[in-house]
Amino acid sequence: MSLIPSEVPTKTILHICSRETLRPLRDQILRLSGFEVDSTLSTTEGLSMFWTRLYDLVLIDVEGEQKIRAAEELCSEIKTGQPEQIVAFVCNWRVAVMTDCPDEILRTEFDPHRFVSGVRTILSHVEN
Repeated sequence: MSLIPSEVPTKTILHICSRETLRPLRDQILRLSGFEVDSTLSTTEGLSMFWTRLYDLVLIDVEGEQKIRAAEELCSEIKTGQPEQIVAFVCNWRVAVMTDCPDEILRTEFDPHRFVSGVRTILSHVEN
């Protein structure tokens, strides 16, 4: 059951997450909430997917402080190629205070409703 009205256009999300168990779970939560989701475990594949399709939002999972640099490089490459692209890091509070590359930060406290609410909030900023 979709959690958004059917007359609202489907938003497309590219989800780049290297965690094999978490990625499909987040993808399913987003799909059940009415989003169209493409996802990958690989940043290289994610970048290739990004160049082949327009996305309303790119979500990059940042698993701990040691992954910040790679996420920032990916974010920078995306923003250099398409400055208007909205990019959000999905990360914990420590990572959130250590980076300023993405447009938005989505906290990883695992509450599916808060996760979807955060995605909707980010996308609503784009529409306004």
